[in-house]
Amino acid sequence: MNSRVELKKLLEKLDLSDGSSIEQYALNLVGMTFREVLDLGITPIGYEPKDYGNKRYKGGMGNLLEERFFGYKSNSDDRADFPEAGVELKATCFDIRKKDHQPVAGERLVLSMIPFDEPIDDDFYSSHVWEKCRSMLLVYYQRDRAIDKYDQHIEYVKLFTPSEEDLKIIADDYRKIVSYIQAGRAHELSEGMTTYLGAATKGATEASSWTNQYYPTVNPDGTKSTHQAKKRAFSLKRQYMDYVLHHYLMGEASEAEPVVTASDLSHETFEQHIERLIKAHVGKSDREIASEYGLAYTGNKAQWSTLVSRMLGVSGTRPEEFAKAGITVHTVRIEDNGKNKENLPIVPIDFKKLLDETWEESELRSFLDENRFFFVVFKKEAGEYRLKGCTFWNIPVSDLDGEVRRCWKEAQETIKRGVKLVEEKRKNGKIIYRNDLPGMADNQIAHVRHKADKTAYLLEDGTVVGDVKKDALPLPDGRWMTKQSFWLNNSYILSILHSRGLE
Repeated sequence: MNSRVELKKLLEKLDLSDGSSIEQYALNLVGMTFREVLDLGITPIGYEPKDYGNKRYKGGMGNLLEERFFGYKSNSDDRADFPEAGVELKATCFDIRKKDHQPVAGERLVLSMIPFDEPIDDDFYSSHVWEKCRSMLLVYYQRDRAIDKYDQHIEYVKLFTPSEEDLKIIADDYRKIVSYIQAGRAHELSEGMTTYLGAATKGATEASSWTNQYYPTVNPDGTKSTHQAKKRAFSLKRQYMDYVLHHYLMGEASEAEPVVTASDLSHETFEQHIERLIKAHVGKSDREIASEYGLAYTGNKAQWSTLVSRMLGVSGTRPEEFAKAGITVHTVRIEDNGKNKENLPIVPIDFKKLLDETWEESELRSFLDENRFFFVVFKKEAGEYRLKGCTFWNIPVSDLDGEVRRCWKEAQETIKRGVKLVEEKRKNGKIIYRNDLPGMADNQIAHVRHKADKTAYLLEDGTVVGDVKKDALPLPDGRWMTKQSFWLNNSYILSILHSRGLE
């Protein structure tokens, strides 16, 4: 690491109108902690000491770098942080994932607040969002919650501009968000409705997170009404930032294949392009599609995903854009009786952790609010499954904060008071244990059930059933129970497809 004197000399030579010069100076941050940055003694003119690590202080580590490394006074200007170079400084974190010890982006990247209570620019390329994301100096630090925020290590620094393809998708995302705002429907926004650029919720408390909308809603009868909406910010999604971390800053080769090119997106949106690729095969049976791509027909569950990938033109299991956007592909098979058998697993449950969650910060709400699904539908006709079509879907806010919240709350309350396990002996002699967590009959949208292939329990009297360490998790009262997950009901999935003419 350069000494304090050497860095101050480099700062004096820094050309703030040149992005490359800014990046070269910033590379000296690699390996430093934020405390070491403070120890450099760099301050802007008129500097007033502040606690950058305080949660109440807006800007945090990014402002620390602006003032105590680059030596300029932080502000809330809508322009880029280095306006002459058009470069925005963004400090963001990554975590080390427990299961495989791999780095993973820890958060979305907030670009600018969404002005619900004033007119909004409908041209992406003249908006504040474009000003903030066209060239970003990304500073990634490793987040370790066990140590002080000032002692976190900075690991990666790079000047980053989204690719031409990504910018076209981001621009379409911007236009979609703006269309909701201008229609007075900002209260219906969620991160899951767009691809890379999301509308992330903001607001420290429930009371402070709501604002009036500037644009009214026009009702079917022509009257106008206004709704309050949760404060939100234009943000690059966490999944997108994870891709940027691995493939732009860490230099890893991407195993995923892209589906779209800039040329494809010159005349249609990302969603339109994907849907067109699938719709080209509508009416074909799964066997015919497999034969078309030279695949031996197996009829097993894995092959359905393979068929979708081939129709999209990729050989892997998940296109690059889907990985960057957090889009989950789900193939749905509708039987000749018009029903679909399979429920959709969404979020595994950690019984003890669930008790400490609030709904707004819960894993279940975060997952459904942030993620999108791509349903590809086959229907059984004359003994064969034929492709009906496809659709992108994200859960409506009314469903998320309505029935899904109720399911989550009932699960939390059941675990808190103690899950009831009732032994049931089946005709084959097998003993199972039924529980009183919310089931499909209790909720129109979601339910709780096990996902583990095998059941396992450690009961109050010491009785052990199955492989507890592998297939169960501890309950707060000391018992262990088969791992459970939140699921979306198959009937709810069918209702979504019905509303889009895909049943």
